[in-house]
Amino acid sequence: MENHIIQTLNTSLIAQGQTSGQGMGSMLIFYLLLFAGLWFLLLAPQKKRQKEHQKMLTELKTGDTVLTNGGIYGEITNVKADRFVIKIAENTKVEVSKGSVQTVVPRS
Repeated sequence: MENHIIQTLNTSLIAQGQTSGQGMGSMLIFYLLLFAGLWFLLLAPQKKRQKEHQKMLTELKTGDTVLTNGGIYGEITNVKADRFVIKIAENTKVEVSKGSVQTVVPRS
């Protein structure tokens, strides 16, 4: 009788071990699909926006009107290696880093 109980327990444990092994494979696939979904929903669009912003910064030239991250509108009067000189009022110019330019204001 004891042998039968032990054999039943061993068979049950072996069956559970095989089930958990299959569960690990499906969990791995789930996490890979989750990561792929996050990549396409969050990371890929962010990289695209970053590339577009970098392209916009390289194309800026003297005379362009821009909006900075601080909300200041101005006209670029000089382009330097790492910054722009922006005229924000009559006889008032400021130097801003290239990264602080948010967008180009379309001419109207």
